[in-house]
Amino acid sequence: MLNRLTDTLNFQTQALSLRAERQRLLASNIANADTPGYQARDIDFARALREATGDLPTAGQMATTARGHMSPAAGALADSQKQYALQAQTNLDSNGVDMDRERASFADNTVKYEATLRFINGAVRTTLDAMKSHNAG
Repeated sequence: MLNRLTDTLNFQTQALSLRAERQRLLASNIANADTPGYQARDIDFARALREATGDLPTAGQMATTARGHMSPAAGALADSQKQYALQAQTNLDSNGVDMDRERASFADNTVKYEATLRFINGAVRTTLDAMKSHNAG
């Protein structure tokens, strides 16, 4: 049971770190909306999470033998994991930021970040309550 709890919390921690990194990328895109030649960046969250949890080897990396073995540091993304966002239209100054898409992605990622935090808090609270009731009884 403890391994399952640890695995779940490790997975959620990786997800939280990746959500924070994605939020940073999206904020950077929004901040550079008027920078000539700037190209918006994003990550394929599902793929990055699979790589971070060892379910999918990264480019040039051997497959892991155990969850978390040889995985990158929490929140660390290789440049190969960061992708250029698709442009909906071309701008005269070659800026690739679509503010509507960036705002929507930022809001969506914020909601998912908060949901992950709530899940982690709930799991920890449930565990602490279970330990208290076991010690009391």
